Amino acid sequence: MSVAWQWVLFHVFLGLALWIDLGIIHKHPERVTTKKALTWSAAWVSLALLFCVGIYFVDGQHKAVLFLTGYLVEQSLSVDNLFVFYVIFQYFKTPKQFEHRILFWGIIAALVMRLGFILAGVALLERWHWLTYLLGAFLVYTAVKLAIGKEAEVHPEKNPIFRWLKPFMSGHSFDSGAFFVRRGKRWLITPAMVVLLVIDWTDLMFALDSIPAVLGITTDPFIVYTSNAMAILGLRSWYSALGKLIVAFEHLSHGLAVILAFVGIKMLIHEWYVIPVGWALGVVVAVLATTVLTSIWSRKNGARKKAAAEKKSHGA
Repeated sequence: MSVAWQWVLFHVFLGLALWIDLGIIHKHPERVTTKKALTWSAAWVSLALLFCVGIYFVDGQHKAVLFLTGYLVEQSLSVDNLFVFYVIFQYFKTPKQFEHRILFWGIIAALVMRLGFILAGVALLERWHWLTYLLGAFLVYTAVKLAIGKEAEVHPEKNPIFRWLKPFMSGHSFDSGAFFVRRGKRWLITPAMVVLLVIDWTDLMFALDSIPAVLGITTDPFIVYTSNAMAILGLRSWYSALGKLIVAFEHLSHGLAVILAFVGIKMLIHEWYVIPVGWALGVVVAVLATTVLTSIWSRKNGARKKAAAEKKSHGA
């Protein structure tokens, strides 16, 4: 179990990184370029790896491997959020220069919500051990549903948060990215605030899958929370870098299904066989690598077939 100073130090580090991000680098609303987004994506990944090295020297190799495994699981599951973010921004016609700021505050709220979920989840698992089997079964069920089911369509207009707040909106103007505007003696919310709350609601739904998955790796609240935090902090940059192109990874859902099923089975059999954490890390890395490589191969192969068909058509 981690001590208090580690929690304090991590949040100081977290606050400093976020302040540099929004307070200095992105102080003024701007459209984030792909080059800048990729640079920041690499920076967040590097910070996560640096933090992993710190855990290695403070808590040892075992905790470091647990963090890295949890980070990769959370990062892979969070990638699905990117397409949902894109749909939400498109539906509300969000100006590009405000997307980063909205995601920034969305992630701040997500960190608070996830911390509450994680602490509650760890407490429940420690008190009622049988919940481990329930979570394991839930992850296996989710994996099967993800593997055989069609991709769920996203309908922001049906979101309960949006429907509840719609009467209180100031209109369709984003008002320079502000979340509240004053109209006479009344304060009204802007579409920017609605987008923020819809994104937070969406993240809450995703957390129901991702947090149990990391709890299947370890129940150390510090490791679970920090791996979650470091993974979702980079989502803004990944979104700006990849945007809707993330759908190019067509085998992603199958890879995520395998990872969820593996973690679920790990939880179900832990009483009889404990899968070494090194093996768990190896499985996660292998599945992610296979997913990326097969997606790239499939896309290139599809492009070649399409080009060949067009050439044949023109030849005829």
